[in-house]
Amino acid sequence: MTTLKSKLQEDLTAAIKERDELRSSTLRLTLSAITNEEVAGKSARELSDQEVQKVITREAKKRREAAEAFAKGGRPEQAEREKAEGEVLAAYLPKQLSDEELEQIVAAAVAEAVGAGAEGPRAMGQVMKIVNPKVAGQAEGGRVAAVVKRLLAE
Repeated sequence: MTTLKSKLQEDLTAAIKERDELRSSTLRLTLSAITNEEVAGKSARELSDQEVQKVITREAKKRREAAEAFAKGGRPEQAEREKAEGEVLAAYLPKQLSDEELEQIVAAAVAEAVGAGAEGPRAMGQVMKIVNPKVAGQAEGGRVAAVVKRLLAE
């Protein structure tokens, strides 16, 4: 069993014993998503820690989007619940890059792509190919794309 998945299961057991309903339900849903990912496809398989992390990232993103939707829909108590679930999941993700760190990485990638002959908004694909492996798991794709667009427009 992967170490991150076993950590999630240990934390779920602890949350159940502590009667922490929010934490236990969030971890249950996340473990369920991991299991679904494991049995998807032609044959069942164990997910690596990196794959488990991608599932957790996807689940955290769902919580963020749901919180925004509930807030816009006038349901603040449900939005708070989704935010709290997102915070539980954030503890299992790597530290996110600050805006300054992300901008430095993107600026270097833009310089590299422009040096290779790419220019203007059409260079976005090339820059994203350079940036994505460097920031994997540490910055959301939408956030990265926004910084790339802004720096290419300058």
